Amino acid sequence: MPTLLLGIIIIALSVGFMVMRTASQDTTNYDVSTDQYQEQSDTDDSLAQTEPTTSRADTKQTLDLSASGLTRTPEYVFSRTVITQLDLSNNMLDGSLQAEVRMLQNLQVLNLSDNNFTGVPAEIGQLKSLEVLDLSNNQLTGLPYELGNLSNLQMLDLRGNAYSTQDLERIKETLPNSVVILVD
Repeated sequence: MPTLLLGIIIIALSVGFMVMRTASQDTTNYDVSTDQYQEQSDTDDSLAQTEPTTSRADTKQTLDLSASGLTRTPEYVFSRTVITQLDLSNNMLDGSLQAEVRMLQNLQVLNLSDNNFTGVPAEIGQLKSLEVLDLSNNQLTGLPYELGNLSNLQMLDLRGNAYSTQDLERIKETLPNSVVILVD
């Protein structure tokens, strides 16, 4: 048990470091109000700098729709296939995320926390680049076995849900042993 706890702490610190490291890198954010991408470069020299200092290939593509009062994920989200991070947390989304999520093949981080989702589409298992999946604080009652197809997954947060433990046990059988799964 102490070894498992130590492993979870190490992964949490690593994820925190990755978040801090990417926060200081150039990002491209999608502005919902203008329906346009905005280049944003966070450097120590000037936070107001608008021209990226690295090539477009080196930038993180982030779509942050957190706390936007959404009741449904906008369809345009699924056409933004270049995004690597999608944050839909703290909205009023319910039911299940649309199956079109499978179109986001470059997605590495998907945050669906603090919504009212009751299910997760099986198509989420097609996101081969996904490393972090945060499903915490929803109303999930079941989990698709296709979550086990996420071969690059590093962290799965399931806290605050009422999913079937049998579903989770079956998914664990096919996930890499190194995946940190956070549960209540």
